Amino acid sequence: MELLNDEYFMREALKQAELAFEKDEVPVGAVVVVNNKIIARAYNQVELLNDSTAHAEILALTSAYQSLGAKYLPEATLYVTLEPCLMCCGAIFWGKIGRIVYGASDEKNGFKRIAKEAWPFHPKAELVKGVLENDCAFLMRSFFKNKR
Repeated sequence: MELLNDEYFMREALKQAELAFEKDEVPVGAVVVVNNKIIARAYNQVELLNDSTAHAEILALTSAYQSLGAKYLPEATLYVTLEPCLMCCGAIFWGKIGRIVYGASDEKNGFKRIAKEAWPFHPKAELVKGVLENDCAFLMRSFFKNKR
């Protein structure tokens, strides 16, 4: 049996990102985990839904809220293949997500570019970055290489 750790769940998020890639969406995937169980999965659907807010994180959080019948998820971990943008940080903040794990950094649109030293998540949230970073970054590079 495979160990349920950050790499395991990031691989699950990567599977979602691959679905986005196949549908010609920017390949970002996310999963929400509570008690070592995935309760929600999503990938970017900006093009499909014609909605600039249809990022993987927001779609995964919406699904998780519905799954648990809750508006806050302090016990949850959000795994996302790319550093969240500031919009997604707002959604993560308001959902009181307890732990955020991301793969690749996003120098252009990630929260660090805008927030600089400010902490954009809930004050009690934990942040882990760089999990399967090379795999996550490779998928993004491949997508945009095909676009050029």
